[in-house]
Parts: sequence; C-alpha cells; structure tokens
Amino acid sequence: MSHLLSRREAVRATALLGAASWLAPAAAPATPALRKGPTPPLSAAEIASIESALGKKGTYVEAQATHSTALPRNDLKMRINGEPVPIPFGFGGWVAIKHTLDGKSAMLMSDTVLLQEEVNPLMSAALAQGLEVGAVHNHFFYEEPRIFYMHIHGMGSPAELARKFAAALKDSKLLPANQPPSPPAAAGQAGNTATPAAGSAPTGKELFDVAALDKLVGYSGTANGPTYKYTVGRADLQVVMMHTEMTAAIGLNSWASFAGRQADAHIAGDIAMLEHEVNPVIRTLRAHNLEVVAVHNHMLFDQPRMLFLHYYGRGPALQLAAGFRAALDQLGKAAPGMPGMKH
Repeated sequence: MSHLLSRREAVRATALLGAASWLAPAAAPATPALRKGPTPPLSAAEIASIESALGKKGTYVEAQATHSTALPRNDLKMRINGEPVPIPFGFGGWVAIKHTLDGKSAMLMSDTVLLQEEVNPLMSAALAQGLEVGAVHNHFFYEEPRIFYMHIHGMGSPAELARKFAAALKDSKLLPANQPPSPPAAAGQAGNTATPAAGSAPTGKELFDVAALDKLVGYSGTANGPTYKYTVGRADLQVVMMHTEMTAAIGLNSWASFAGRQADAHIAGDIAMLEHEVNPVIRTLRAHNLEVVAVHNHMLFDQPRMLFLHYYGRGPALQLAAGFRAALDQLGKAAPGMPGMKH
C-alpha cells in the first residue's frame, strides 16, 4: 500500500510540475549581441542616389552615418488656438536613411506630416511599395487644420529605399517636387552671424535671447526661419531597431521648438523615454505648467523599447525652457524597483 501511495504521489507531483511549467511565463528571448564600432558610412554614390530619387539635396551627418531630407509642409497655413505659427515650429516632416550595423542593408525611417484625409492614401501607397507603417498619431492639440503624423520605415539598399519612398509620395504634397519652396534663409539663421538686411524677416536668433536659452537648456539650438530649436540625443543608450542603431539623426531624440518671441513664446516638443521614465517626465512637465498632448511609440521592434511624449506650452521663453530642461533631467536615471507599484 505504501508503495502504491508513493507512486500516486509521484504521478500527482509530476502533473503539478507540468501544469506549473505551462502556466509560468515564457522566458524572454535573448537579446541579440550588438555589434561594436560605428555604423558603416553611406558612400558618395549612395547619397547621390538618395538625393536624385527624392529630388532634393539633404544633409549627411557623418558622425551618425545618416542622410536626412527635410519634408516641410510649406503648402499649409497653421494656427494653434487661433494664432498663426510657422511651419518649422513642428509641421515639417523628414526622411532619413542609414546602414545597418553590419553594413549588409540599410534602413529608411520617416515622419510624415499629413492632413486627416491624406493619412490612408499615403498608407496604402507606402504598403504598395513594400514599406511599413510604424505609427499614426497626433503631436499637437488645438491646431488648425488638424494634423496627424505617420512614421514609415523600410529595409533595403539606400537607392532602393529612396526610390520606393519617392514613389509612395508621388501623389502627395510631401514630395519635394509637389511643394512650394521654403522661405529663403535670412541672414540671422543658424551658421550665419551677419546682421539681417533692413526689412528682412527676423529669425529665431533675433526673436529670442538665444544666449540665455542656451545657458539654461545646456545645449546650443538652431534657428530655422522664425523658430529656435534644440535637438538632444540619448547618448546614454544604444537603441537598435532591425539591426540599425537609432540615433538623433534618424529620430531618437528629444527636442524643443520655440516660436513667437522671448516674452511671449510657444514651445512644442518631444521627449524620448524608456518606459520607467514616462511618468517622471509627465509629472515634471505638468509641474512646469506644460501640457502633455501625446504619449506613444514611433518605432517597432526597438530594443530597448522607446516611448515618445509630445508637449506644448505658452509663456515667457525662459520659463518654458526651464520645463524642457527639467524633463531632460529625468532621463538616464536607474529604473526604480517594482515593489510599491500599485495596479
């Protein structure tokens, strides 16, 4: 009898162990080893092929091996809360291309600025070209007309990606050939220290006390027409998506754009965060009276997973900049322990 009981107990224990194994969460897949060293650069021929396909000269950031092309919506007249705001304030899209870490392929990543009725036609056109959609969402409240942002990505050779993207845009106002020209750069724009000519439109460098703003934020900004903008990468992280290192030039950045003037400014921007940084950033922005307008993804399959928060504010430029700086200060901190979290 004791032998029979022992056998029954063994069978029962085995069954319970099997059930426990079935109910237990699966082990997380191993993170692939990351390639050390820089991303292979784009060649001069590859850059030329990108610019030829898109019909516009772009910018090559050598340190990040990334070519980017601005896609401003100069055909639009934007207002926020009934007030006109310039297109560079946050209504300019972009497309960027760089090699994968092993140099065997390349990635295209873009952020497209779209009227509501333009979203699904471009989505279908992108899918027809073998490109993929990573996200569709808002970046603003109170804007007129209503704008949505669609992130499109793809893998292939640089020339192939540029051709596919241009083909997807061919019936869209986003294609550079279908856009009215950007306003001419004024003398006070970034990189030009000359005094603006009499009667020329003031740039961000004249509208804002950029020395005071730079000191407070801790970075140097860039004037783009009447706006002044900071773009800050995540130097503390290596983020990889589809074997490609994601850096500031291909969209992994926090930014703040200023429009208006020093005493009465608009601010809009984006904070790139790890998951545990989301609520500290939200608390900080709200404490500085900045409005949180969206929290969402921009990428798919990124490791570690990144989230992006968009915000807006109105007031004296230095006060707004202090909120942006405080949000940046929440990044790069160790994740808190899970005990104490309540759901």
